[in-house]
Amino acid sequence: MEIKAQLPSCIARIVLVGFMGAGKTTVGALLAQLLQWHFLDADRVLEDRAGASIANIFAQQGEAAFRKLEAEVIHDLVREHHLVLAVGGGAMETAAIRDVLLRMPETCVVFLEAPLEIMIARCEQQTDAALRPVLNDRDRLRNRFESRLPYYRSAHLVIGTASLTPQETSQQILKAVSTLLKEKTLA
Repeated sequence: MEIKAQLPSCIARIVLVGFMGAGKTTVGALLAQLLQWHFLDADRVLEDRAGASIANIFAQQGEAAFRKLEAEVIHDLVREHHLVLAVGGGAMETAAIRDVLLRMPETCVVFLEAPLEIMIARCEQQTDAALRPVLNDRDRLRNRFESRLPYYRSAHLVIGTASLTPQETSQQILKAVSTLLKEKTLA
C-alpha cells in the first residue's frame, strides 16, 4: 500500500481505478459491504442509460462518443455520498474525468495495481472473456496499459493486488482510510 497524493481530510466516496482485470468491480462490491455503503460500476450504469453494451457503443458510435457518455455518467455518480464507485479502465485517460475525481471534495481515488500478466489471466478466467477482443493483441494491450499507468498512479492511494485476494484488498483499503471515515462520522 502506498499513499501517492494527499488524502482528503474526510472521505464520503471511494473511486476504484485500474486496468481491466484489476478487480475494481469485485473489490468495490466487497468494500461497499464492509462500509455499508452503496456500490456502483460506472460501466454498468452507462450501459443501462445507453440501452447498449459498451462494445456496441464503441462499434456504432466510436470511442469519442463512448468517452463523452462515460464522463457524463461519472460526473453524475461522483456526487453521491457513501458510495464506492468502480470506473472503467480507460476513464482516467480523460482529463475531465481525472480532474473531477481527483479534485472532488471527500473523494478518495484508489488505484488497484497488478502486473499486466496477472490482470490478463484474471480477464481470461471471466465468463465475458470472449467479449474482450483486445486480449488477443498483447502488444497493443501492453502499450495501452503502459500509457495509462501515469494516470492511474495519480490516485490518492495505490494498493498492490498481485498477491492479495479481493477480500484482502478491500481490507487494505479500509485500513488505509478508516481514520478518515471515523472523523467523517463523528463530525
